[in-house]
Amino acid sequence: MTSRSHKLSTSRSLPIALLRAREAVMGPVRGMLADAGVTEQQWRVLRVLDEDGALDPTTIAERAVLLLPSLTRILQKLEEKELVTRARDESDRRRQIIEVSPAGRALIAANMETSRGILRDLRNQLGDERHEMLIDLLNDLTELET
Repeated sequence: MTSRSHKLSTSRSLPIALLRAREAVMGPVRGMLADAGVTEQQWRVLRVLDEDGALDPTTIAERAVLLLPSLTRILQKLEEKELVTRARDESDRRRQIIEVSPAGRALIAANMETSRGILRDLRNQLGDERHEMLIDLLNDLTELET
Protein backbone atom coordinates (compact mmCIF):
# COMPACT_ATOMS: atom_id res chain seq x y z
CA MET A 1 0.00 0.00 0.00
CA THR A 2 1.37 3.39 -1.05
CA SER A 3 1.20 6.16 1.48
CA ARG A 4 -0.05 9.55 0.42
CA SER A 5 3.34 11.12 1.17
CA HIS A 6 4.96 9.06 -1.61
CA LYS A 7 2.65 10.42 -4.28
CA LEU A 8 3.89 13.31 -6.34
CA SER A 9 1.69 16.35 -5.95
CA THR A 10 0.28 17.53 -9.26
CA SER A 11 1.42 21.04 -8.31
CA ARG A 12 5.01 19.72 -8.51
CA SER A 13 4.53 17.43 -11.51
CA LEU A 14 6.78 18.40 -14.44
CA PRO A 15 4.34 17.23 -17.15
CA ILE A 16 1.47 19.18 -15.58
CA ALA A 17 3.66 22.24 -14.98
CA LEU A 18 4.71 22.16 -18.64
CA LEU A 19 1.08 21.94 -19.75
CA ARG A 20 0.13 24.85 -17.52
CA ALA A 21 3.05 26.89 -18.86
CA ARG A 22 2.06 26.05 -22.44
CA GLU A 23 -1.46 27.30 -21.77
CA ALA A 24 -0.14 30.49 -20.16
CA VAL A 25 1.90 31.18 -23.31
CA MET A 26 -0.53 29.91 -25.94
CA GLY A 27 -3.80 31.21 -24.48
CA PRO A 28 -3.25 34.80 -25.63
CA VAL A 29 -1.67 33.63 -28.90
CA ARG A 30 -4.72 31.51 -29.76
CA GLY A 31 -6.93 34.60 -29.88
CA MET A 32 -4.57 36.26 -32.34
CA LEU A 33 -4.44 33.13 -34.48
CA ALA A 34 -8.23 32.73 -34.45
CA ASP A 35 -8.55 36.30 -35.70
CA ALA A 36 -5.97 35.50 -38.41
CA GLY A 37 -7.85 32.34 -39.43
CA VAL A 38 -5.02 29.87 -38.79
CA THR A 39 -4.33 27.17 -36.21
CA GLU A 40 -1.33 27.02 -33.90
CA GLN A 41 0.20 24.29 -36.07
CA GLN A 42 -0.40 26.22 -39.30
CA TRP A 43 1.21 29.31 -37.74
CA ARG A 44 4.27 27.27 -36.70
CA VAL A 45 4.66 25.94 -40.24
CA LEU A 46 4.32 29.42 -41.73
CA ARG A 47 6.84 30.86 -39.26
CA VAL A 48 9.37 28.08 -39.93
CA LEU A 49 9.07 28.57 -43.69
CA ASP A 50 9.24 32.34 -43.37
CA GLU A 51 12.33 32.10 -41.20
CA ASP A 52 14.16 29.29 -43.00
CA GLY A 53 12.94 29.62 -46.59
CA ALA A 54 11.67 26.82 -48.82
CA LEU A 55 11.97 23.38 -47.17
CA ASP A 56 11.01 19.77 -47.68
CA PRO A 57 8.19 18.35 -45.51
CA THR A 58 10.47 16.26 -43.28
CA THR A 59 12.53 19.29 -42.33
CA ILE A 60 9.40 21.38 -41.75
CA ALA A 61 7.99 18.67 -39.45
CA GLU A 62 11.20 18.60 -37.40
CA ARG A 63 11.53 22.37 -37.08
CA ALA A 64 7.82 22.99 -36.40
CA VAL A 65 7.68 20.07 -33.92
CA LEU A 66 5.00 18.17 -35.82
CA LEU A 67 4.47 14.58 -36.84
CA LEU A 68 4.81 14.07 -40.60
CA PRO A 69 1.25 12.68 -41.05
CA SER A 70 -0.14 15.76 -39.26
CA LEU A 71 2.03 18.02 -41.38
CA THR A 72 0.58 16.50 -44.55
CA ARG A 73 -2.92 17.62 -43.52
CA ILE A 74 -1.67 21.02 -42.35
CA LEU A 75 0.08 21.64 -45.66
CA GLN A 76 -3.09 20.71 -47.56
CA LYS A 77 -5.06 23.30 -45.56
CA LEU A 78 -2.37 25.95 -46.01
CA GLU A 79 -2.31 25.25 -49.73
CA GLU A 80 -6.12 25.52 -49.92
CA LYS A 81 -5.84 28.90 -48.16
CA GLU A 82 -3.09 29.84 -50.67
CA LEU A 83 -0.65 30.54 -47.84
CA VAL A 84 2.02 28.11 -49.13
CA THR A 85 3.11 26.78 -52.49
CA ARG A 86 4.35 23.30 -53.29
CA ALA A 87 6.82 22.42 -56.04
CA ARG A 88 9.02 19.49 -57.07
CA ASP A 89 12.68 19.73 -56.19
CA GLU A 90 14.59 20.23 -59.44
CA SER A 91 17.52 18.08 -58.25
CA ASP A 92 15.32 15.26 -56.83
CA ARG A 93 11.95 15.03 -58.56
CA ARG A 94 10.58 12.72 -55.82
CA ARG A 95 11.03 15.44 -53.22
CA GLN A 96 8.62 18.32 -52.66
CA ILE A 97 9.64 21.80 -51.64
CA ILE A 98 7.21 23.97 -49.69
CA GLU A 99 7.44 27.75 -49.60
CA VAL A 100 5.44 30.56 -48.01
CA SER A 101 3.34 32.38 -50.61
CA PRO A 102 3.05 36.17 -50.74
CA ALA A 103 -0.35 35.81 -48.99
CA GLY A 104 1.33 33.74 -46.27
CA ARG A 105 4.01 36.38 -45.79
CA ALA A 106 1.33 39.06 -45.61
CA LEU A 107 -0.53 37.09 -42.92
CA ILE A 108 2.66 36.75 -40.88
CA ALA A 109 3.50 40.44 -41.28
CA ALA A 110 -0.03 41.45 -40.28
CA ASN A 111 0.19 39.44 -37.04
CA MET A 112 3.86 39.61 -36.08
CA GLU A 113 3.61 42.75 -33.97
CA THR A 114 0.71 41.29 -31.98
CA SER A 115 2.66 38.05 -31.50
CA ARG A 116 5.76 39.94 -30.39
CA GLY A 117 3.65 42.03 -28.01
CA ILE A 118 2.17 38.94 -26.36
CA LEU A 119 5.61 37.40 -25.90
CA ARG A 120 7.09 40.73 -24.73
CA ASP A 121 4.37 40.96 -22.05
CA LEU A 122 5.21 37.45 -20.83
CA ARG A 123 8.91 38.31 -20.76
CA ASN A 124 8.20 41.51 -18.82
CA GLN A 125 6.11 39.58 -16.28
CA LEU A 126 8.91 37.07 -15.74
CA GLY A 127 11.76 39.55 -15.97
CA ASP A 128 14.64 39.23 -18.42
CA GLU A 129 16.84 37.04 -16.22
CA ARG A 130 14.11 34.52 -15.33
CA HIS A 131 12.88 34.48 -18.94
CA GLU A 132 16.37 33.63 -20.23
CA MET A 133 16.81 31.04 -17.47
CA LEU A 134 13.48 29.42 -18.39
CA ILE A 135 14.43 29.22 -22.07
CA ASP A 136 17.82 27.74 -21.14
CA LEU A 137 16.27 25.16 -18.81
CA LEU A 138 13.67 24.13 -21.40
CA ASN A 139 16.38 23.82 -24.05
CA ASP A 140 18.48 21.75 -21.63
CA LEU A 141 15.47 19.50 -21.01
CA THR A 142 14.95 18.88 -24.73
CA GLU A 143 18.61 17.97 -25.15
CA LEU A 144 18.56 15.26 -22.46
CA GLU A 145 18.92 11.72 -23.74
CA THR A 146 16.01 9.58 -22.67
